[in-house]
Amino acid sequence: MRPLDVRRLGRVPYQDALALQRTLVEDRRAGRIGDVLLLLEHPHVITLGTRSDAARSNVLATPAKLAELGVELSETGRGGDVTYHGPGQLVAYPILDLKPDRADVYNYVRNLEQVMIDVSRVFGVNASRIEGLTGAWVGNSKIGAIGVRISRWISSHGLAYNVSTDLDYFNLIIPCGLRDHGVTSLARELGRPIDMSAVEDATVEAFCKLIQAS
Repeated sequence: MRPLDVRRLGRVPYQDALALQRTLVEDRRAGRIGDVLLLLEHPHVITLGTRSDAARSNVLATPAKLAELGVELSETGRGGDVTYHGPGQLVAYPILDLKPDRADVYNYVRNLEQVMIDVSRVFGVNASRIEGLTGAWVGNSKIGAIGVRISRWISSHGLAYNVSTDLDYFNLIIPCGLRDHGVTSLARELGRPIDMSAVEDATVEAFCKLIQAS
């Protein structure tokens, strides 16, 4: 098992997190660092995947409404469509060298899904996959989203897991471009507040078990 440097960063502006990931990706590629897992939250931001034109069509709120609510709109280098990040959502950015034995994008994405499924089960919530879609789901509602970037087999971006997220902010978009699916959170499913640090602990454990062993 490779060592993993886990960094719990608290709340980090989205652009700052992008810059940090770019630096870490270059450091990982050059062998200056080992595998890193960033755990953090973002201030309110709507992010657009690599198909930004299509993603923009799934932003329902006007620029004036976003400004009124203090929601940033940001393009990003990850895959996927449009999503929302904000307080109460745990974001995990793994900076991993997937070569030589983990160089399988499909398997990597499935492993990220499994991390969120396992974390949900730790807290008594039965999450699963939906065939043909990415992410972790509770029934027909998404509890965790995935958007990754892999450049010469160095990973960045990752997953966003709704712990105690204010789900009303998802009404500003069509999440991931899926009109017929809802969103949920761990707090909503359990009907009680959730300690973010406990979810971080469970995420680290699940991530080490699945990603590091793969």
